[in-house]
Amino acid sequence: MSRRAVVIGAGLAGMLAAAVLSRAGADEVIVLERDALPDGPEHRKGLPQGRHAHLLMAGGLDAMEELLPGAGLRERLLAAGAHEIPLSSGMLALTSEGWLRRWRREGPAMVTCSRALVDWAVRTAVREQVPVEVRRAAAVGLTGSAARVRGVRIAAPGGDTDLEADLVVDASGRGTRVAGWLGGLGLTGVQERAVDSGLVNASRVYRVPEGAERFPLTVVHANPYVSRPARSAMVMPIEGGRWLVSCGGSRGGEPPADPAGFLRYALDLPDPIVGRLISGAEPLTDVHLSRSTSNVRRYLERMPRWPEGLVVLGDALATFNPAYGHGMSVAAFGARVLSRELGRGGGPGAPGLGRRVVRGAARAADTAWSTAVGQDVLYPGVRGGRPTAADRALAAYTRRMMKAATGSYAAASAVWDVTSLRASPVRMFRPSAVLAAVAGPPLPPSVEPPLTPGEREVLRGLDRTGV
Repeated sequence: MSRRAVVIGAGLAGMLAAAVLSRAGADEVIVLERDALPDGPEHRKGLPQGRHAHLLMAGGLDAMEELLPGAGLRERLLAAGAHEIPLSSGMLALTSEGWLRRWRREGPAMVTCSRALVDWAVRTAVREQVPVEVRRAAAVGLTGSAARVRGVRIAAPGGDTDLEADLVVDASGRGTRVAGWLGGLGLTGVQERAVDSGLVNASRVYRVPEGAERFPLTVVHANPYVSRPARSAMVMPIEGGRWLVSCGGSRGGEPPADPAGFLRYALDLPDPIVGRLISGAEPLTDVHLSRSTSNVRRYLERMPRWPEGLVVLGDALATFNPAYGHGMSVAAFGARVLSRELGRGGGPGAPGLGRRVVRGAARAADTAWSTAVGQDVLYPGVRGGRPTAADRALAAYTRRMMKAATGSYAAASAVWDVTSLRASPVRMFRPSAVLAAVAGPPLPPSVEPPLTPGEREVLRGLDRTGV
């Protein structure tokens, strides 16, 4: 008897899951996607955050390469124009505690490019490696019972049709309707939590000015400790000789959509460096806004009953404020959990597979969730939560660690390891890290961006603001 797996959603989580299922013995893997998929690295309608800055952290890229062995995903991205940025030396970062120093030592790196390029590279690699069918179709429900999911109901002009499957993977993203679909099977009571800081992202693409091709990624982080709305900005190199510039502001501090206001917003941040850089750069697009930024956690792992034949991954399980750059990596971690559970044997129809994967994927999302929510609850006007005593204690320690990281390599390396998702937050509590946090920065804080003389000359040459 043939074994069919159906994946809902052709984003990162869906395509990685499809690759895993094909390798694990599914005779047929069908991916359902409501959007028309572009032939190249182009924006698609169903990805509301697609035009804004995305960071592919080292831990996430490691997971993707594990799931697509031999695809050379890193090399594929770099060949297409993506950039590899060492966190230790390739980034200018103003934190709540001051500028991070740049160190001439190796450390984790991140890959920067458009989200469309990451999606396209993964989609292409999956199709090259395994037999996966992608159908343009909208899933509107699940078939089966509370005991077992038997397939997916698909919207069709002449009436809904049913597609049978031994395993269904919901990777439909932030807009998932899984709670309602489970209710239709008689499984109610899905617990959800939403923490919404009201973040608005505003992004614009610029041509990299001549001579600025090697200028470091530049970010002015939001400050959660001053009882004011979050306000931040980033200049990120992407493929095609372009800068993707994203500004973000929480409720009461939202960036505007008009070009002049966008520039003013960047200049009014605690340091005007982002505005100074883009004041002399040629814009290639309008300013694009997005408000789809809340943190949403569906605690499916807590359901007292879970049907056989159903897995939920990626943003359908947990979505995060995109300011923290963890969404793509968490999608890959969930697919890796699916791969490891399938590796235990039994194939896509193995008893208990769905519950084990949902529980494992939830654990894999916990670090990103606690990072995002632990900071977002500190901003004024946040909806869905207030900081607890534990939140405040963790925030105080994190702040002390960030202060130390402005002048301590030991503290900075702990922050990089956790930020890159190569280590859990426990890394921040190892003896060496705690000692660094307690001791504080041995080097004095930098009152200006830690630029090289050449970079300082580039900035002066671009600055049209007179700041």
